[in-house]
Amino acid sequence: MCLNENTLLEFSITSIETFQLKKVKAFIKPANLFALYRNFSQNNRVLFIPKAKQKQKVQTEDIKAYVGLGSNLGDRAGNLLLAVRGLMEASFNVQKLSAIYEAEPVEVEGHTQFLNMVAEICVRNVSPSQMLARMLRIEYLLGRRDKNEKKPRTVDLDLLLYGDFLCHTAFLELPHPRMHLRRFVLVPLAELAPHLIHPVLHKSIREILSETPDVSMVKRRQPNLMVNGEW
Repeated sequence: MCLNENTLLEFSITSIETFQLKKVKAFIKPANLFALYRNFSQNNRVLFIPKAKQKQKVQTEDIKAYVGLGSNLGDRAGNLLLAVRGLMEASFNVQKLSAIYEAEPVEVEGHTQFLNMVAEICVRNVSPSQMLARMLRIEYLLGRRDKNEKKPRTVDLDLLLYGDFLCHTAFLELPHPRMHLRRFVLVPLAELAPHLIHPVLHKSIREILSETPDVSMVKRRQPNLMVNGEW
């Protein structure tokens, strides 16, 4: 099965489950992976989230979480597919996938456009920190070594929302502190959950998308319209 950007526009959970992945195998080894996670820069455009009063603990009930996926190096569409497969191999119940969107880079070096999408995941018996650790492991196994936010990357996984859980630490911030400023996150997220309420802003994703100051280009990926490598 050959995967490339010209053949992969959308994929279903069924097609992902039948894809034989040999590159990514072991994920549930989260120990001390937090050191890899980037520290968010301090500027007044970053959404401030107060420290959560509740302790971060493993959830025994089902939690709906949302993960942003992006790639702008190599076979971008293939990288997204491997990342989704990695989430499934990490024992996450991937319930929905948005379409793939092409977006111009925002605060990233280089001119190669990103492919972005969002996954809706049902989580049980996994804390936000454990979820982040598994996501970092997936990034590492798929070739991401440089955690510099301004560098191009083979794959980027961001935990956007974990139910209505609030967290503000050096390693994890929930909700994602910049999601309300990024159309490449809001557009696919609004496709999956337009009426989802942001736990801090108390607005729906659709409302936040309509109000975001970000005016960068985000368009649904349509590789079948390409002829000889051009649109």
